[in-house]
Amino acid sequence: MIRIDAIWMATEPLDMRAGPDTALARVVQVFGEARPHCAYLFANKRGNRMKVLVHDGFGLWLAARRLHQGRFVWGRLSQGERIVLSPEQLQALVVGLPWYQVGRDGGIAIL
Repeated sequence: MIRIDAIWMATEPLDMRAGPDTALARVVQVFGEARPHCAYLFANKRGNRMKVLVHDGFGLWLAARRLHQGRFVWGRLSQGERIVLSPEQLQALVVGLPWYQVGRDGGIAIL
């Protein structure tokens, strides 16, 4: 199992043709460095694709997810260029739910 201590979301889109080296360069540009046991999330302009770069302490993992319908509920520039997510918020994001409404108990808060 890959240990992840922190999950960071970038609000600027990433070209989904980017491979591990390009994604790592973007992590360094946005977050300063790729820290061990951290996951870095990027979406494309349309918001229907996501890439996750994980530094596991030894190397890098790059994963991609694509929605066939709908969009990921992504961060906005007004929230800053990077956002910290909890594991529960990541789970909501991956399935297309509004991650920013996830409470401490993992439930979706009704606004």
